Amino acid sequence: MAEAEVPDNPPIGLKIVHLDLKGAPPRILYMAQLFPLFSRLGANALLLEYEDMFPYEGSLEILRAKHAYSPSEIRELLDLAQSNGLEVIPLVQTFGHMEFVLKHKQFSHLREVKWSPNALNPHLPESLQLIHTMTEQVLRLHPGARWVHIGTDEVYFLGEGEESQRWLSGSDRLLDSLFLSHVVKVAEQLRRSHPAVRPVMWDDMLRRMSADFLAESGIGQLVEPMVWDYLPNLDVEKTVLLIDKYQKAGLTKLWIASSFKGSTEVNQCLTCIRNHLDNHTRWLQVVKAVPRGAVQLQGIALTGWQRYDHFSVLCELLPVAIPSLAACLQTLQHGSFTEEAEQTLKQTLGISAVEVDTFIREDFGSFPGCEVARLVTEVSGSLKVTGDELLEGNRFVVGWFSPYHRKHKFTHPIMVQQFEPEAKGLLLRWECVLEELQAALSQIYYPDTVEEWLQENVSPTLDRLRGLVQDLNETLQVQCH
Repeated sequence: MAEAEVPDNPPIGLKIVHLDLKGAPPRILYMAQLFPLFSRLGANALLLEYEDMFPYEGSLEILRAKHAYSPSEIRELLDLAQSNGLEVIPLVQTFGHMEFVLKHKQFSHLREVKWSPNALNPHLPESLQLIHTMTEQVLRLHPGARWVHIGTDEVYFLGEGEESQRWLSGSDRLLDSLFLSHVVKVAEQLRRSHPAVRPVMWDDMLRRMSADFLAESGIGQLVEPMVWDYLPNLDVEKTVLLIDKYQKAGLTKLWIASSFKGSTEVNQCLTCIRNHLDNHTRWLQVVKAVPRGAVQLQGIALTGWQRYDHFSVLCELLPVAIPSLAACLQTLQHGSFTEEAEQTLKQTLGISAVEVDTFIREDFGSFPGCEVARLVTEVSGSLKVTGDELLEGNRFVVGWFSPYHRKHKFTHPIMVQQFEPEAKGLLLRWECVLEELQAALSQIYYPDTVEEWLQENVSPTLDRLRGLVQDLNETLQVQCH
């Protein structure tokens, strides 16, 4: 249901769709279908988190994923964005979340701690040179970029490396100073090479620092923090106070970041729109509560995480979350999820109803990727349930075709008749769904993504069903002789 409109909602600036390409990166052809949709729904910018999908060259070529975009595909992507009125902001990790670089043997010596590839050692000149080479290659293919996001969130184990321990042992040296010194070096290096490009950074590592400490560091002259919170119950008052602290510290150009998917559970398959609508409603309350003119709000990034980090499983696929993205963009457009916002969503996605509180829906619309959304919903909602009902809940399977029966190839033929048709029918049903889903996924994703998603979400149950039917056929064949 639509919600009452919140009046006098101040402008937010850029409305940015974040594409997390470190997991399930879409083919460029799918991007070409999505970008006009993003624009119609109210987006006017993209935050592209490439990670290993960027076509790094030279000494960095090893960073490329198997299906990394080519330079020509990057240019095509940028042309598509421009033709749809979407400004592109590239994201290059420069401190934390460096797993896709530091996992490689030739870069492992640049880790803050030897056993973790998360964080870069900020003391080594080679670390800064690595960041310089990465950002130069990325910006060379983004010649019109006005901003570059330099990451810097969740820098785990900072201060625990040997060099950091020695540095911190000096008088009046703080962990926060160590963090800021690296950020300042990265930002200054970027400013020397690209004076027209402003660095944006995640704000979480700044939150514990006092306003005076931040002001004395001069960080406000170099970077623009992006304040992120993805919770549906975001603490409005606390967030307003945080923004006020940043303003007093001279960080007067700020961004905010919400979530339209990928922030519920690490292995989430389906997107609950309500969680993300509530998150955006809270952010609108924050924006309204910040005194006008106190800070310059550059924009909001609607993040759509595809993995929690480089090594985690996939969470919700992008097509599954398109209705959530649409609802969130329209909420920002109208100040809340009004009847007009809901009507625009339905018309744009070609659906008859918007289900915000449940995963169950009958109408999946006509938007790009709707077939993947339909099939993923069917698999996620029913495959394991129906499989478990047969394998663990059917008394004839449990009682007359247990693991012991299957191992020794014997059962009661009369009892087999009570579950054989159901078992073979269920397997046939899900084999057909798998074939259909595999074809739909392959239209959007590269083979490794298709393999991974199916292996994680289909194979565990389907392999059990296949095993049951195979054992049943073999047992009946043995008992016939």
